Amino acid sequence: MKKKLTNKLTLFHTPNFPKIFKKSSNKKYTVTIGIGGNIGNMKRTFDKLLLCLKQDSRFTILSTSPLLKNPPFGFLEQNDFLNGIIAIKSNLCPNDFLKAMQRYENKFGRKRSFQDAPRTLDIDIIFFDNKKINTKKLIIPHKDWANRESVIIPLKYI
Repeated sequence: MKKKLTNKLTLFHTPNFPKIFKKSSNKKYTVTIGIGGNIGNMKRTFDKLLLCLKQDSRFTILSTSPLLKNPPFGFLEQNDFLNGIIAIKSNLCPNDFLKAMQRYENKFGRKRSFQDAPRTLDIDIIFFDNKKINTKKLIIPHKDWANRESVIIPLKYI
């Protein structure tokens, strides 16, 4: 199912997005991640990522948002992005969680050529429990999340 929000924003419902997977988990931290990309079949990529996360004992998937098709920002000469939100529980500390997400990005072919470049998979940590972190490697909550339609619209459904 798809729902046109504006002439530039479209919300998609697929079998895995939105979906409630678990109501709770005994893992320590609740983490909200943003996923996005604009190279290849993003719906299939997101489904494969979900499968990987479900099979990874370090994570318990709680829920997912619908997917939002939206125009790029920053570098505009590229395809529209598909974005979504996943709520996860984990016992990993923030830095280890970041490393795990970066490994998943690499597994799915992420190349870091320049800022706002096209990508196969981008995983951002939007929130990590109620922690505030501001280091060279990690900023939580994610920088400027509240001004990004690609985050705030899907986030409403979590």
